[in-house]
Amino acid sequence: MLRHVAAGIDGSPEGLAAAHWAAREAMRRGTALRLVHAWEWQPRPAPSVPADMSQRSWAEDMLAQVSDSMGAAHFGLQVITHSVAEAPVGALLAAAEEADLLVLGSHGISGVAGFLTGSVSQRVVARSPRPVVLVRAGECTADEHFSAVDGISPDEIPETPYREVVLGLDTARPCDELIEFAFDAARSRATPLRVVHAFSPPPAYAAIDRLAPEDGPELLAEHERAVVATLRPWGEKFPEVAVTETVTEGRAAGELIHASAGAALLVVGRRVRETRLGTHLGSVAHAVLHHAPCPVAVVPHA
Repeated sequence: MLRHVAAGIDGSPEGLAAAHWAAREAMRRGTALRLVHAWEWQPRPAPSVPADMSQRSWAEDMLAQVSDSMGAAHFGLQVITHSVAEAPVGALLAAAEEADLLVLGSHGISGVAGFLTGSVSQRVVARSPRPVVLVRAGECTADEHFSAVDGISPDEIPETPYREVVLGLDTARPCDELIEFAFDAARSRATPLRVVHAFSPPPAYAAIDRLAPEDGPELLAEHERAVVATLRPWGEKFPEVAVTETVTEGRAAGELIHASAGAALLVVGRRVRETRLGTHLGSVAHAVLHHAPCPVAVVPHA
């Protein structure tokens, strides 16, 4: 199948934001955009479906409108549409299998007001075989770029520089897929990559949850050396990407949420594993998906 970025849409503002973000990403990658809508037949159509239309007709019309909008906004972009009468989670996971990347709205696909909690999006992110990007409603081109001079919007000056990409790095279990995704995202945007590594005190300090003053500098230097060593081969592979390392004692989720303020994209990993309760998203990924102010990419890895 033709290489593409997929976006799950449902006619909501969140879904439309996901489609626009996916279209911009497809343009950066030089691939097609595939718009996917999944719906289950219901005896009573959803409130968004006009009384004089079937669910299938509404889905096809909605997809056509969004497709036309994406094509008009992104000259030269090839747009493919796909509507399927299936449960959303299964349909979106199938779409992810065929895509380079899947993009979803923050909570619009499920209609759940709380960001991700109990939603279709969370189940897809936790099980997707491909990276998934979550986008909030209202996310637009200007949010990815620094403000232009003289109050001119980045929408009017596309060459306005991108904001940085932020990567959450665990040096104890570094993952090639995760690191490469972040470097590639920074390269495609011609923007710096900020690598954030947060560490906790050793077990001996668990009771007091902080380091002794004399131990802090030595432990910090040890973690800084680990970060530099982990990133060295990637800097050689992506010499055009400027890298800034932020190494700090603290909780990873909190440090990443703080670092993501003003970023174009936050990249975190999800270890592929099964538990007694099924697939597991991970505490850090779960926290940043709830609280990070920018789009979040979750990259599955072994």
